[in-house]
Amino acid sequence: MPKPCPEEFRQDVVRVAGNCGPGVTVEQVATDFGVHPMTLWKWMRRADIDDGAKPGVSSQENAELREARRRIKLLEQENEVLRQIRRGPPQDLVDGVLRPAHRVKPHHPE
Repeated sequence: MPKPCPEEFRQDVVRVAGNCGPGVTVEQVATDFGVHPMTLWKWMRRADIDDGAKPGVSSQENAELREARRRIKLLEQENEVLRQIRRGPPQDLVDGVLRPAHRVKPHHPE
């Protein structure tokens, strides 16, 4: 996977592509800067969303959602540990020794 371009570079390329004159295509701008045209289209779409020109989830909102999901996952794991502690050890595990769940009475022939 190629190394991501710095954010400042992306912003510069998007600004140039947005301000290019008539007859200059996005493909030409992308080629001039050494990026794939589809990559530049995606950067431009993301910039429009971040600027509020198009509907969608902004980069900041996206980062906040990722962080919230990460935090929720951690809290759910913590809750599961607390539930297990509250339940106590399994009935067949007492004092760290595994006990049979059903004891079989020894058979003593008479």
